[in-house]
Amino acid sequence: MTEIAGFEKMNHLGASRTPFFFMIDFELENINVFKLDELDDVFFDVNGVKNHHIPYGQANIKLEKGRIPFMDYKKSFDLVYKELQYGNTFLLNLTSATEIKLNNSLFDIFLNSKAKYKLFFKDEFVCFSPEPFIKIDNDIISSYPMKGTANANIPNAAEKLIANEKELSEHYTIVDLIRNDLSIVADNVRVSKFRYLETIASNNQVLYQLSSKIEGDLSSEWHNEIGSILEKILPAGSISGAPKKKTVEIIQAAENQKRGYYTGIMGYYNGVTLDAGVMIRFIEKKGDQYFYRSGGGITFMSDLNSEYSELIDKIYVPVFRNN
Repeated sequence: MTEIAGFEKMNHLGASRTPFFFMIDFELENINVFKLDELDDVFFDVNGVKNHHIPYGQANIKLEKGRIPFMDYKKSFDLVYKELQYGNTFLLNLTSATEIKLNNSLFDIFLNSKAKYKLFFKDEFVCFSPEPFIKIDNDIISSYPMKGTANANIPNAAEKLIANEKELSEHYTIVDLIRNDLSIVADNVRVSKFRYLETIASNNQVLYQLSSKIEGDLSSEWHNEIGSILEKILPAGSISGAPKKKTVEIIQAAENQKRGYYTGIMGYYNGVTLDAGVMIRFIEKKGDQYFYRSGGGITFMSDLNSEYSELIDKIYVPVFRNN
């Protein structure tokens, strides 16, 4: 019997209401779908649903930030800004890999990071993401794009973030993009909550982030089409940009390397509901080196120095309070 793979396997398992975990890379080249008895050296936690019983929060995490060379980042930023001037993109999420030093293993990071979506994959990478991609429950599909970040240590940080015109413009753009994406697969798409503030704490800093909630109605037959739905709306708009197809092409030129699973998605289907997150807050291991992947949205109003600083600010591990 031929093995069913990728998006088709999701449709097949959904049709039989069989639970599964999945992870999909940014380039849509690796669509991995696992029944729970098929996971080997892969540990996940999707909003408290997990495939292990190992206690959390037992170790202190020590991370030393590196810095990508400013001129390297400037080269990528300038390429993106030129495309903005040409009108080929209106918003582009530019990312980089920064070398870091860790006194812990990737599995330690998995066990001690606090996040809605966590994944340890075969000592190759660990992800601890705060950002939902989509949730499906009671035939309603919801998306929660996060756009707008500020260091909470700055005086009046929340007020400044909410009033920032660049961040507001970026948020409007991404909400429109997600509305359009959901309209491909759902009816009656609406913004049910716009630009609400969230707080994310790490062991040495606190960040503010702005999110919105967008919803749409699905047919009760959505279980049979899980893979097809995801294929139509990937990659995630919040970590690519608008217009999506052309912006992804520019990302490939500006970043000059594949993202792989970074900014892809991971999630769990329990036979009744589906919950998937965007794989940001991501550390990968290459040989004896560790790299933290981070980025931010670039628009006409973006400032090179501010974007570079934001890139560095996002290099952190949110930890349990007892650490």
